[in-house]
Amino acid sequence: MADLGKILVFWGLLLAFFGVILIFAGRMHLPIGRLPGDIVYRGKHSTFYFPLATSILLSIVLSVVLYFLSRAGHR
Repeated sequence: MADLGKILVFWGLLLAFFGVILIFAGRMHLPIGRLPGDIVYRGKHSTFYFPLATSILLSIVLSVVLYFLSRAGHR
């Protein structure tokens, strides 16, 4: 049961860390979600938004981060 508690604390801290990063990214006016390649269609009564370029960029960044974390765990 203690191991489960440690895992939950780790994921909670990781989630809080990413939350702080998102807060600061919003204050620094980074164009996350408004990159060239993000699809926005504004109709008369609706708006469709698909962040394609943002999704690809975040996927690449998270893949690199998780790769280095997995390599660090094997040492």
